[in-house]
Amino acid sequence: MKKALVIIPTYDEKNNVRPISQAVFGIQPDINILFVDDNSPDGTGKIIDKMCTEDKRVNVVHKQGKNGLGRAYITGFKWAIEHGYELIFEMDADFSHDPAEIPNFLKAAENADLILGSRYMHGIRITNWPLSRLMLSKGAATYVRLITGMPVTDPTGGYKCYHREVLIAIDLDSIVSNGYSFQIEMTHTAWTKGFRIAEIPITFVDRRAGYSKMSANIVREALWQVWKLLIRNGFQRSPKIITK
Repeated sequence: MKKALVIIPTYDEKNNVRPISQAVFGIQPDINILFVDDNSPDGTGKIIDKMCTEDKRVNVVHKQGKNGLGRAYITGFKWAIEHGYELIFEMDADFSHDPAEIPNFLKAAENADLILGSRYMHGIRITNWPLSRLMLSKGAATYVRLITGMPVTDPTGGYKCYHREVLIAIDLDSIVSNGYSFQIEMTHTAWTKGFRIAEIPITFVDRRAGYSKMSANIVREALWQVWKLLIRNGFQRSPKIITK
């Protein structure tokens, strides 16, 4: 297997970091984990520090403040590139992303550059969400497709696997989004550059512990960012063609 890393951003996830690590290693023992902690006030960072001393597969970057999901992932991506990882995952700490799907991502990565875990491929695969949130998410997916032309069923999903070449080709310092729109911007940038994108169906389960960081500002950011992406790319609605 290619050298692979799972990046897990954390903020107040003290009850999740050990169980999620155990679950990941239980499925894929030869993978590594990088936690990016936003200075969690609940002591998550200290727990991860102890985990790092117990298992060399666990790593952590401590940030000085709560700067959002997008900034955490950008930090993690840069760390992954610097340390020579070839496959880089995004995953939530709260078990909404099932570690059992990791082998399916790895298989798909044999023929694609960016693999998206889709909650809406072959039907709706979400449990424990209120109808209002489901309608918001599904509506956002349709909105993104209509405006950008990007042919993916779940552009706001956060369970992904990148080949390092994709992250190197993207100017990570130019990525400005943080919430839902961060996922849209990263996938859209890879798509417009001509990288091969594949989707695999996943089942999304609402978090077991902790609390959601969703807010109205995150939703508003996503709505406006889609138009900014379209304008930034000269209203391009199809990817470049690249040869590999």
